[in-house]
Amino acid sequence: MTKKLSYSERVIIERMLNKDMTFSTIANVLERSASTISREILRYRCFTSKATISSDNDCTHYVSCQRNRLCLSPDSHDCYGYRCKKCPEGFDCRTLCKYYESRHCDMLDKPPYVCSGCPSEKQKQCRKDHAYYTAHRADSAHKKALKESHSGIRKTPDELIEIGAIITPLIKKGQSINHIVSTHSEQLGVSEKTLYNYIEQGVFSVRNIDLPKKVVYKPRRKPKVLTKFDYKCRQGRSYEDFLNFCETNPDVPIVEMDTVKGKLTKGKVFLIFIFRNQSFMLIFLMPDSTQKSVLSVFDSLTKLLGIDTFRKLFPVILTDNGTEFKDPISLENSENGVPRTTIFYCDPQASWQKPFVETNHRLIRRIIPKGHSLDSLSLSDTNLIVCHINSLVRESLDGCTPFDLMTSSHQKKLLSVLDLHPIPPDEVNLTPNLIKH
Repeated sequence: MTKKLSYSERVIIERMLNKDMTFSTIANVLERSASTISREILRYRCFTSKATISSDNDCTHYVSCQRNRLCLSPDSHDCYGYRCKKCPEGFDCRTLCKYYESRHCDMLDKPPYVCSGCPSEKQKQCRKDHAYYTAHRADSAHKKALKESHSGIRKTPDELIEIGAIITPLIKKGQSINHIVSTHSEQLGVSEKTLYNYIEQGVFSVRNIDLPKKVVYKPRRKPKVLTKFDYKCRQGRSYEDFLNFCETNPDVPIVEMDTVKGKLTKGKVFLIFIFRNQSFMLIFLMPDSTQKSVLSVFDSLTKLLGIDTFRKLFPVILTDNGTEFKDPISLENSENGVPRTTIFYCDPQASWQKPFVETNHRLIRRIIPKGHSLDSLSLSDTNLIVCHINSLVRESLDGCTPFDLMTSSHQKKLLSVLDLHPIPPDEVNLTPNLIKH
């Protein structure tokens, strides 16, 4: 058995922790020691806080606290009008106030070291810092630590001086690195590749120009690939940020967003929204797949619904890294600059991270097969497609349709302003015949 925990083992740890099982039970299932499980959780647990406090004061009541004049001699210094939490004389209200309550939870100092054992109702009301263990974050942190441990210069300064004393005169004689390593392998204790890397980093007095072959070879050209992580708009909006947000705000509804294109790269495009909780699909017909067209849909919806209704229907939107979605600032704010939603982006080549919208693409393709143009469609055709798709009974919804689950006042307003209505079960049509003129 390998010493390192695998991702699948970490998933088991996460699930068993959520069931409030002890370290001994988890260790027996994984055939590991209980101390291994304990160290894993302590090393890779993540903390979340419900309130961001720009102060050293960690009281849970800091934000809303209005107390003043807590010191023993309130008239001994001019503090009238100041809250004690912002004392100009440097008094620490935490030592004076009987209501002080640290955000640190003592329960996190003993097994299971996370909040998994607390009832969900208590967690929602708790104002202290929370700690959680999640398999994907633990595995990512472990791989990152492993990579960092294997990078950099892994020799002491004295060892580097000894290696430099050996290779410098030999390189100046015109000897190759391969020859030097082959004849002095025991003295050097490093591979040929490592030695090249050290010279590249300027560890020794010799440089690349002293190596006869190194200056002849041109550096290998690496293909310039713009990955999703290269975009500045992803900062603070990555999929990992999305998961962190969901951990802190588990009750906030999620909306997935994507586009569906027709036969040609240019031409009309579908902009799609999927409400995860209801599997309800919205489709908007755009003239092209540009940022301007997407923003136009957002602004039109905001005007139709009102900013408050838009916020409650679309609090968080998860989308891919298409160029049409690369202006999150404009999408997140109305024309007047009022915040209306929060945008997050999936990882590269990870369509499975927005499974609802990908699954519903198949329903669209039943009506409009892949490769067919959307240019002949009208707004009424698009609405008709939306009504029929959302009138389909789903096994995943316990025999209900997405229309059946759109019951809140805000959802009903959305259906009303967009003129969407359910289709009788026997009349639901998901074939190309639906939009044939």
